[in-house]
Amino acid sequence: MIDTTPNRQQSLQCKNQCRPLGSEALPKGIVAKESNLEMRPLWGSSMQDEKLSSSKNLLAIAVGIKQKEVVNEIVQKFFSSDFLVMLFHYDGIVDEWRDLEWCDSAIHVSAFNQTKWWFAKRFLHPDVVSEYNYIFLWDEDLGVENFHPGRYLSIIKDEGLEISQPALDPAKSDVHHQITARARNSRVHRRMYKSKGSGRCDKNSTAPPCTGWVEMMAPVFSRAAWRCAWYMVQNDLIHAWGLDSLLGYCAQGDRTKHVGVVDSEYIVHLGLPTLGVLDKSEEGQTTSQIIDDRSEVRRQSFIEMQIFKKRWINAVKDDNCWIDPYRQPANRSIH
Repeated sequence: MIDTTPNRQQSLQCKNQCRPLGSEALPKGIVAKESNLEMRPLWGSSMQDEKLSSSKNLLAIAVGIKQKEVVNEIVQKFFSSDFLVMLFHYDGIVDEWRDLEWCDSAIHVSAFNQTKWWFAKRFLHPDVVSEYNYIFLWDEDLGVENFHPGRYLSIIKDEGLEISQPALDPAKSDVHHQITARARNSRVHRRMYKSKGSGRCDKNSTAPPCTGWVEMMAPVFSRAAWRCAWYMVQNDLIHAWGLDSLLGYCAQGDRTKHVGVVDSEYIVHLGLPTLGVLDKSEEGQTTSQIIDDRSEVRRQSFIEMQIFKKRWINAVKDDNCWIDPYRQPANRSIH
């Protein structure tokens, strides 16, 4: 009689292995579960290349050619701090960046009239960017004179911030939310205080916009936080309005501790017109024909925010296995 116990045990062991969907027909050792955005040479590559240090952090930024000068200042700072840089060209213009010395070192993705979040959902899948410790997902109209990426990284690591943003210089910026304004003589702040009007905030506040909140203009995500946030970004809601108030669910713990605004490394929000403004001038014309559809963009953003809020409410109601760690009392609502 042949003893099949070892074979049976091996069969059970193999059956319980967790394999990526679709890879079941392959031997486990050949399965490459992750990727990155590093460019590889067409020849001369060897196994020794794997030992070379590659970028450990990523800057992804939506750009248009009209903001070329501002973007150049941003990108130069990040390249000098050993970042990989990815440009999302929403105006379809790529070749006019070629004169910048760093152009060929950046990843370029072009799609006409698409938003930063449209690009991010499609090209920053967590498995593709899993090698990067932090993902900076920025707008283009930001002044970085008082910002240093290396020092910023050191601060958020030390403070344990999974989701963050640099503070805005209130004297020079379009500040839409009080919590994003720079606090003087401060390294980091995690909450704001408001004693007048509606929506008051104090030391006992636990929900956005009082605490656990950053703006979608210049968010910075840890690897784990982005893996969570990517799933929350809706494929069809390209403006991502409403996402900011719920990002705290991706903070890998207490959002009042792991979400914050860095004051000592701050930026300027220039408030330049970008998406929705189209120059229809043709070659040889002396006057430009500017089409400004920003009001329509804003209207669409508001519509999408309402849709997103409804989806969240329905998702919470339909998922009997999910427990809300930030459940509000019945007489209070999430901002």
